[in-house]
Amino acid sequence: MLSNGLQVYLILAALLLAAGVYGLVQKRSFIGMLISIELILNGAGLNCMAFNRFCSPDPAIGQVLTLFIMGIAAAEAAIGVGFILAVYKRFRTIDPTRIFILKQ
Repeated sequence: MLSNGLQVYLILAALLLAAGVYGLVQKRSFIGMLISIELILNGAGLNCMAFNRFCSPDPAIGQVLTLFIMGIAAAEAAIGVGFILAVYKRFRTIDPTRIFILKQ
């Protein structure tokens, strides 16, 4: 059975994941999609830290995994911003639907 403290963290992580997925599906700009991906990764990091705090005898395991997730998020943000700048330079918009129309 899960403790009350762990349940609170898992519910919060599930809300972050749901908000990220909703934003990823609904946003019409690349920047909004990047922010949504960050929310999803933050939810995953929160899960790792919560299970580390309440279930793991060794505190370093969840912390190292969370550091890897944070590194992936930073790399994703850097590559994503570079991609957004390149798309804007070529098409003068960051709206994915307009880019598809302009490409045809």
